[in-house]
Amino acid sequence: MEQQRFKRRLAAILAADMVGYSRLTRLDEEGTLARLRALRRDLIDPVIAEHRGRIVKTTGDGLLVEFASVVDAVRCALCVQQGMAILNTDVRSDRRIEFRVGVNLGDVVVDGDDLLGDGVNIAARLEGLAAPGAICVSEDAYRHIRTKLELAAQDLGEQRLKNISEPVRVYAIRAPASTAPRVSGDPPVKARRAQTSFGLQIRLP
Repeated sequence: MEQQRFKRRLAAILAADMVGYSRLTRLDEEGTLARLRALRRDLIDPVIAEHRGRIVKTTGDGLLVEFASVVDAVRCALCVQQGMAILNTDVRSDRRIEFRVGVNLGDVVVDGDDLLGDGVNIAARLEGLAAPGAICVSEDAYRHIRTKLELAAQDLGEQRLKNISEPVRVYAIRAPASTAPRVSGDPPVKARRAQTSFGLQIRLP
């Protein structure tokens, strides 16, 4: 009997997860869920769409997104983290909603609208390594963005990731405090801005 062959493709995968979700829902379940819903509607989903991402799946406190370009994936992550930093400026530290993000470039298995395989699993493990408000990217992803995005990265060395056979070199990056990343070599253009119901304007690269 011929073994079934799965459809595969190369993809940039972004995995994001909210920090302290259980603690915040214990403090104020309805308020936390309402804030998350508003963040998705007014910040996260529009920025994902702006960077041509496809939301693969969501959980109560996280999501998985596919991009055709790793540059787009990292730019999207930086814009979201920048927006969250601005929104949290006047929020008490114990009430802030913050996200960890992991980005990987790898081979994925296509199962209908879902994606499976090490390409996805590595992104999820990278997210777990990221500090609140930060992004961890694999070496495969970093190799493609290091000469295209103006950002500082910290080399965390090779990391053993759960259920991943080979160690993965990991780089940690943070969104700039006041400016969004710009692709090197892009012609100067008038910055586009996304207006949210929070009264926040996020500069989109």
